[in-house]
Amino acid sequence: MSDPQSSALLTHDWTTGYPMTLRSVRLARLHVRRRLTMWNWPGDIEDAVLVTSELVANAVVHGRIPGHELRLRLLELDDGVLSIEVSDPALVFPAVRPRDLSERGRGLIVVRQLADSLDWFLRAGVGKTVRARLGAPKG
Repeated sequence: MSDPQSSALLTHDWTTGYPMTLRSVRLARLHVRRRLTMWNWPGDIEDAVLVTSELVANAVVHGRIPGHELRLRLLELDDGVLSIEVSDPALVFPAVRPRDLSERGRGLIVVRQLADSLDWFLRAGVGKTVRARLGAPKG
C-alpha cells in the first residue's frame, strides 16, 4: 500500500516473519540486503540494512511476547522510496531516548538520522508497526 500523501505506486512488496530472538536480527539483515539487491533498489542498501537491523533488534528486545513473532515488510514505490515496517505484538510505542554514554538505547536515534521519516501505529488485534522510509538518491 502506498502513502496516501504520495502519488507513487507500489512496485515491490515483501513480507516475512521471524522468531523473537536476537538471531533474527542477523537473518533480517541478510534477507533485506539480498531482496534490495534483487530489486535493484537505487538507494543506499547498507543504510536500509542498518535501519532494518535496529528496528528488528528493538522489536526483539522491547516487543517480545511469548508465542508471537515479529513481521518485517519491505515496500518499494515507483519513485524509489523504500518503506521498512517491523511489527511486533507489544502495544507500547518505542521511545527515542536522548543521547547518553550507554551502549543501549541509541537505535532509534540512528534510524532517525538515516531515514527520511520514522513513525509508528497500532494494529488492531496485532500490536504495533514501526515504519521507516528511505528515499532513493536524488539525481
